[in-house]
Amino acid sequence: MKQQYAVIVLFALIIASSLTSLGSYRTTSQRVSEDMDRALTITMQEQQSDVINQDTIRTFNSHLQIAALRGKAMLAVDTHSKQFKAYAHCSEATIFSLSDQRPAALLWVLTGFWAMFVWYRRKCVAPILKTDGNGFGGLTYSKTEDCFYAAGGNLVQLTPMQHQLMEMFFHSPSHSLSKTEICEALWPKKPDASDTLYTLIRRLKPIIEQHSNLKIESDRSKAYRLTTKQIES
Repeated sequence: MKQQYAVIVLFALIIASSLTSLGSYRTTSQRVSEDMDRALTITMQEQQSDVINQDTIRTFNSHLQIAALRGKAMLAVDTHSKQFKAYAHCSEATIFSLSDQRPAALLWVLTGFWAMFVWYRRKCVAPILKTDGNGFGGLTYSKTEDCFYAAGGNLVQLTPMQHQLMEMFFHSPSHSLSKTEICEALWPKKPDASDTLYTLIRRLKPIIEQHSNLKIESDRSKAYRLTTKQIES
């Protein structure tokens, strides 16, 4: 997986974890508010008074359907309006503790593991390439992993045949191969592999140019050479 895709997945996991946690909190907050409002309405109807005392609080708690709210939900009086109005509320910490954060917690654990994976790729893949890699034009061949990496440690996805051809280019001192060399190595039992070779080269070119500063040049279809692109001034 390319490094940028790994980072995108990491951010997606972070967003999913946050939204899951927030969604659970909001759902619980709505449920808590409805329960407290219902309990307060019943309490005030039974008491038939706006005065809040210890009996009011006990009655209010007894009417709460969410048992965990009892003793944590609070009653207060709004003194800013012309008429005294009682209302119930509880702390955000209480609401959070009542919400189901298990799905969000699982996502956060996955996010943590993925973050370690991304960190490993950034910190560990590059040193491996420096010690055992053969680089040319921004492309590196790792002998240990038998893989090609672009600058920054991103793995270049190649088919087995494309990989074999690129390995031949890298092992060649001049990075050039004749058509005969390639056909005998890749298709030894095929009498004429010209069309197959042409298709292989055509499909390999955009991949190499996308991930490196290299290009494949043809010498009248008799030979192919891996060379660096000319930077336009």
